Amino acid sequence: MIDYMKKHELYVLDTLAKAQDKDRLRELLAYHDKQIQWMQHERLVHLIVMLFICFFTLLAFGFSIINTSTASIILCVVLLILSFAYIVHYYRLENGVQKWYLISNKIREQF
Repeated sequence: MIDYMKKHELYVLDTLAKAQDKDRLRELLAYHDKQIQWMQHERLVHLIVMLFICFFTLLAFGFSIINTSTASIILCVVLLILSFAYIVHYYRLENGVQKWYLISNKIREQF
């Protein structure tokens, strides 16, 4: 997903640097705004999944405090690693979309 965002960003910036025609800029803006909509949906899905994973991590941690066992500790560690991975991924996704908003504004300024 992050690679896709980087490729799209490079494409849009390259096209923006070359495009001087207003029709081409309108097409680029429409295409870019559609990509933003898709990423907003992707962000929402990843936010929901991340919150559930973090919630289950806290539940597993609470369970392992009450009923300590090797399996519960392993479950906590696995869920903690997964939570950290989701938080990092969501952070990168969020920042990428925020960059895309600025690129969209840059395209609008070219009109």
